Amino acid sequence: MAPQQKKKIKHMKKIFLTLGFFFFTTATLLAQQAHFITGGTIEYEKRTNMYAVIKSSLDPKSVYDKSAFESYQNKFPQFKKLKSVLKFGGNKTLFTPATAEENSSQFWYDVFASQPNITWSDLSKRATVIAKEIYGEELLLTDTMRKIKWKITDETREIAGYTCRRADGIMMDSIYVVAFYTNKIPVFGGPESFNGLPGMIMYVQLPHDNITWMASKVTEEEVPANTIVAPKKGKPMNRKQLYDAVKVFMKNWGKDGKVEMKLFLL
Repeated sequence: MAPQQKKKIKHMKKIFLTLGFFFFTTATLLAQQAHFITGGTIEYEKRTNMYAVIKSSLDPKSVYDKSAFESYQNKFPQFKKLKSVLKFGGNKTLFTPATAEENSSQFWYDVFASQPNITWSDLSKRATVIAKEIYGEELLLTDTMRKIKWKITDETREIAGYTCRRADGIMMDSIYVVAFYTNKIPVFGGPESFNGLPGMIMYVQLPHDNITWMASKVTEEEVPANTIVAPKKGKPMNRKQLYDAVKVFMKNWGKDGKVEMKLFLL
C-alpha cells in the first residue's frame, strides 16, 4: 500500500473515532436528561370564571337578575380558585380536593364553584371509583374509566416546569376539552376523571364552561400504596345509574339544569 493511501486511511480512522466519541457522549447526556417520574404528587388549581358562568344564563330583561349579578360582583372575585392534589404510583391515581369548601353563597351555581369528587383510578385495569356529593347526597360511582376521543396536536407549552403537548378531546358525546400532557410522567391519568393521553395531563380546559384545572407543582416521591385507595363512602351505582338519577333530579331545572347535570357527571 502506498504511503499516501496509508496516511489517508489513518486520517479517516481518526475522523470515525472522533465521530463515535461525539455520538456516544451525546447519547449518554440525552439518557441522563431523559428522567421519567412514575410516582409522586401533583398540586392543581381549579379556576372558574364565575362572572362568565353567571352572565351566560341571566335573563337580560330581568331587573332581579341584573341586581343579583351586580351584588355578586361586589362581593366575590371573578375567578373562583380551588386546590386539589393528585397522588400517583403503581399505575394508580387518587385525586382529592385540598381546599375546604366555602359557605359563601356562590349565587346559584354551586356545582361550578365546588369540587364534589374524590376520584380513584386503576390505569392498568381501566377501573375507577368516584365519591360524589350532589346537593348533600353521597354517591359512590364504580365503573370503567371514561373514554375520551383525543386528537394530539403540535402545540406545546410549559406547565409546572414540564414541556407539555396539547390534545383536543370530545367526551360525553359533546363536551369539548382542551388538555396539555407531559410524557416525562408516563402515567396516563390526570385531574378528576380526565385520562387517556400518553402521559400525565397537567392542564384541562372546558372552554364552553369557563373552567380550567392546571398543575402548579410536581413532587417526585415514593407514594405508599396504602395511601392510593378507592373511596368507600356513598350509595353504590354505576355510570348509567348515576346518569338516570341525575336526569330525574334535574328534569325541571330547564337550561341551567342541563348545564349542571353535565358537570355532575364529570
